[in-house]
Amino acid sequence: MDSSIKKKRTRGRLSREMIEDAAFEVIEREGLSGFSMRKLAAALGCEAMSIYHHFPSQAHLYEALVDRQMSGLVVPDDDSLPWRERVRIGMQEFRRVATEHPAFAPFIVVYRMNSPPCLAKLNAIIGLFEDGGFGPELSARLFRAAGYYLMGAILDETAGYAKGPSAVTTVSDEDLARDYSSVVTAGAFFGAAGFDKTFELGLEMFLDEMERLREAARSEAAQGGDRGRKRK
Repeated sequence: MDSSIKKKRTRGRLSREMIEDAAFEVIEREGLSGFSMRKLAAALGCEAMSIYHHFPSQAHLYEALVDRQMSGLVVPDDDSLPWRERVRIGMQEFRRVATEHPAFAPFIVVYRMNSPPCLAKLNAIIGLFEDGGFGPELSARLFRAAGYYLMGAILDETAGYAKGPSAVTTVSDEDLARDYSSVVTAGAFFGAAGFDKTFELGLEMFLDEMERLREAARSEAAQGGDRGRKRK
């Protein structure tokens, strides 16, 4: 990894893009807890001060990494698509973007995205929920509920089951089969090979409930209109 970055470095001056590329690679190798500007400088074959010329702090660098990932998120704005499909694509897109760099995912899912590039994406995503006709409060709550689902799924896929067992005190395969047969049976579907299918199952359940709420909101609005006409 380091040698390829250094080769790029010799062909030109250090750039923000080059630093960001290297930062993602170092984070994937060392993890968030093991990352440092010193290690990043070593990977780039430069002094740490050269990096600070582009990013005044690690916080500025991480903000740039989040902005870069979010810039790749495609928020569907094609009104010809059914509303449900637009929301589905938006949620799938966030999962795709957030898991592109698994070791960085735990940071991006809890990061408050209040930089201008991130706010633009959030504004577009919230707009998807508003387009459902739920009204301001329910649109906001559904947006947050979607975030809860996405954050849980992304953390599980990148830092949960993807990492294997967490317990220090483990159980032998023999004891597991004898005493925890339901866990063994279900475990066959918990691995990375089943992530997509499980995510899509939960996503469809979420979309079904939003459709139910959407129809209820429409029905209530229609009844309110009828009552208003009768009073006239």
